[in-house]
Amino acid sequence: MNILQALFFPPEQPGGVSSMVPYIQERFHKLGWGMELFSLPKRVRNKGQEEVTFQTFDHTPYIGNSLVDKYIQTYKDYVWWTRMRIQKPYDIIHAHHPIAAMVMKDLFPDTPLVMTLHSSYERELILNGKIKEGSVEHRFLTSIYRELESKVDKLMTVSESFRSYLAPFIDHPERIKIIPNGFDEKRFKPIAHENEVTQLITVCRLVPAKGLDVLLASCAELKRRGHPFVLHIIGDGPIREELEELAQKLGLYDDIIFYGYMLHPEEFMPFFDVFVLPSRAEAFGSVFAEAALCWLALVGTNVGGISEQIEDGVNGLLVPPENPEALADALEKVLIDPTYRYNLARSGWDKAKKVYSLQRVISQLKKVYNEVNAAENAQ
Repeated sequence: MNILQALFFPPEQPGGVSSMVPYIQERFHKLGWGMELFSLPKRVRNKGQEEVTFQTFDHTPYIGNSLVDKYIQTYKDYVWWTRMRIQKPYDIIHAHHPIAAMVMKDLFPDTPLVMTLHSSYERELILNGKIKEGSVEHRFLTSIYRELESKVDKLMTVSESFRSYLAPFIDHPERIKIIPNGFDEKRFKPIAHENEVTQLITVCRLVPAKGLDVLLASCAELKRRGHPFVLHIIGDGPIREELEELAQKLGLYDDIIFYGYMLHPEEFMPFFDVFVLPSRAEAFGSVFAEAALCWLALVGTNVGGISEQIEDGVNGLLVPPENPEALADALEKVLIDPTYRYNLARSGWDKAKKVYSLQRVISQLKKVYNEVNAAENAQ
């Protein structure tokens, strides 16, 4: 069977999808399956000219809104690039972005299409203060979900919580299959070490949705309580300068290191002790599984896919979002008790290795591909 994995971002970009799909391709190649990756290069901008239409809603009332216009132009660009680059047939197309899915179905209507929804663009925009719930942009972006439901042969997502999020926007949420992200455990190499001062680490894009302002407030509280630590922040984004200013304002200048973007943070994480990220929302939260495979104790918020990965007090600690005091309390527990921290990390590693293995993902995807292909051949 020959399969096309249709991405939006190029595979070298950071993030759960981009870091996972090339490893999926490698595993399928070892099984003798054909699999290729396809994405839209950053240099392709404003090339597409074809008109865009949707089956389930009329998007023309939204035209004139800058975000909607950019989304439609990106759709046109993806059409233009796909027509240029894809010249051969595939048995199945697996899309990992709404635009990729819709374009592929438009251009190759007879090819079975499966799609994984990994995250919510509109929810990220709301949390980052870019749009408001119920706005023109929000209504347009949530209309896309029913369009996807009408076009794809199999719709999948990465967590039960994200399927619940999608439920109001589609007709049959019960038909969505859940396949959590999986990780090649060979990439992660825990390293025995003893740090004199507890080393905290977080890895994310520096945007409001990740709750790093809450993390800095909790770190200031830890310092007030007299607990030494160092916080390492890996990632970049539009609020980096704002966070650096906040760190100085809170008296944390000597306790925090901002590294900026790093392509393979999993090579760096094993030297630290605690992974912490107080996200305001996460469809899955791949970085928690990656940190667990590096044998770090996990501290996160009780939201979305994070709460499905962490059982509070067993393989990590969960706290309510927007609560610096509760986060400081959780961090205090792992700062003052290395044995407790070690036991959480060991349990986290054990669960991640069993539940989020790449082999499990391969097995589940094989089943989906075979079922979709068999249904197509039976017609």
